[in-house]
Amino acid sequence: MTPGSPDMLDYYLVDQSGILVEEFVLGGDDAAVAIDSAGWTDGRWWSSAAFSMGLRGDPHLRARVVPAGRDEARAAYRRLGGGELPDEATLRGYFADPAPLHASAPLRLDATPVPDGYRERRVYRVLFAGDLDADGLAALVPGGARRSTAGDEFTWQLRRIGSGVAWCVDLTACLNGDPVGVRPLLRELTSAARGQGLIPVTIERFA
Repeated sequence: MTPGSPDMLDYYLVDQSGILVEEFVLGGDDAAVAIDSAGWTDGRWWSSAAFSMGLRGDPHLRARVVPAGRDEARAAYRRLGGGELPDEATLRGYFADPAPLHASAPLRLDATPVPDGYRERRVYRVLFAGDLDADGLAALVPGGARRSTAGDEFTWQLRRIGSGVAWCVDLTACLNGDPVGVRPLLRELTSAARGQGLIPVTIERFA
């Protein structure tokens, strides 16, 4: 699974007649604590917290949306009569009703010790709703990947969980300094999976 450069916000096309804009709200340890969102249809922006949460649990609602990049959202917004899509700072101004996610201390499900030569070890899971077709699966390539940055070591794996009903990306971060590289990489991995049609549900920290 090779991530690419992500948009800052998440965009979805809704029924080919509107758009949904979202952003995870992350806590101090980079786990998700809420989802900010706003929807646009019929020339107006509206609070989409209930819609955002619903599409993560309802496959019929999920079938109405298609993950998109900002360029696709911009084209749809223009085609539907909205004009030029506002910049991301303006879009965040429409986030009026955050949908809270379950937030707790790290679950500590992984008791693996910190490897020699590192100060801290963290484990994250990005959970996704939806499924991958053969092309999407080939693009993401389940299995392990690795990146080293400024003395930190990151490894991640895409896999099925829950008796094959969901997908997740598990990220292990072995850190020597401040965890500044964790959040950008979580974003890249999430965006790569969204690019193949998966919808991110939450980001949990396990250790």
